[in-house]
Amino acid sequence: MIYAFIIIAAFLLDAVFGDPHGLPHPVVLIGKFIAKGEAFMRRYFSPRTGGTLLALGTIAISFCIPFFLLFFLARLNFYAALALEIFFCYQILAAKSLKKESMRVYRYLEANDIANSRKYLSWIVGRDTKELDQKQIIKATVETVAENTSDGVIAPLFYMAAGGAPLGFLYKAVNTLDSMIGYKNEAYIEFGRFAAKMDDVFNFIPAWLSGLFMIAGSLFVRLDTKNAVRIFRRDRNNHASPNSAKTESVAAGALGIQLAGDAFYFGKLYRKKTIGDVVREPHPDDICKMNTLMYATAVIGVLAFAAVRIWIWWIVSK
Repeated sequence: MIYAFIIIAAFLLDAVFGDPHGLPHPVVLIGKFIAKGEAFMRRYFSPRTGGTLLALGTIAISFCIPFFLLFFLARLNFYAALALEIFFCYQILAAKSLKKESMRVYRYLEANDIANSRKYLSWIVGRDTKELDQKQIIKATVETVAENTSDGVIAPLFYMAAGGAPLGFLYKAVNTLDSMIGYKNEAYIEFGRFAAKMDDVFNFIPAWLSGLFMIAGSLFVRLDTKNAVRIFRRDRNNHASPNSAKTESVAAGALGIQLAGDAFYFGKLYRKKTIGDVVREPHPDDICKMNTLMYATAVIGVLAFAAVRIWIWWIVSK
């Protein structure tokens, strides 16, 4: 019951307030630890060993700090520990932040300001954005909202429902490691190999759940659910990552646009499969629709995970 309450409260706080400004964000601190740890590990270890040690150390610290803080605070005051855990879980979620940053791109597109739309898109995607045209900007924005519906919302909720804030922070450490060192380029192919594989494992179940929840969400927000199912079944593996195309395929089908395809990263062209069919050309409004679909998916996820926790409590308490 407590975990059900925690994830609902944390989601509502994120929906209302978004990222708490003026406070040190744990994910930022995790990122700084990874950056400093990378320099140390590269100095004293081989790339693969150093990268593995950095990944294991990061997830251990990310789990242990909130675990012991909550453990000792609970011995002093249960309600203080509950409040802190809700706050921690609130910091882990990124639904409102994702909507805010993607809608900034949308507003500049609506104003025909391609330069600024490229600039703010570069804040939320890993690809090169300097040469993207309007359609490519729209597609990239929809893709990142779709992918991060899993990475930034459903997966954190899944792990918070399973183990509260400590397990939620462990997941965020895994995800942050992948985003910082999990690249398949010359600099990171060995150093980030363990982090990338770990991210694939931790996201496997959440990615499937995200895809299924998004299909259900498309029905509630009156998008093309039938096509979402069709494209999900056909294109859910059309990505170098075993997980990323789950939500992107649903989004492409629900919106009736084609996503993915070739893209430049760090000046190098990467050949990528397409996801979805060209039913129509992308429109800036697709960013708004994708954010609505993201929130519908998130609400379904919150209710589903809370219901599971309540069911477990009911079974155990009988």
